[in-house]
Amino acid sequence: MIAAIVVLLLILLLLGGGGFVWNVLWYILIAALVIWAIGFLLRSADGGGRWYRW
Repeated sequence: MIAAIVVLLLILLLLGGGGFVWNVLWYILIAALVIWAIGFLLRSADGGGRWYRW
C-alpha cells in the first residue's frame, strides 16, 4: 500500500508540477512520525518490548 501511495505521488509530481505534492508528502511524513512516536511510547511489555511485527 505504501508503494502505491509513493507511485501515485510521483505521478502527480511529474504531471502536476509538485507544489501540492510536496505539501502532501510533508503531511504523510508528519503523520508517520506521529504514529511511530505513539507506537514507541505505548508499546507493550510483552514480546521483548517490540511494538511492531517485522
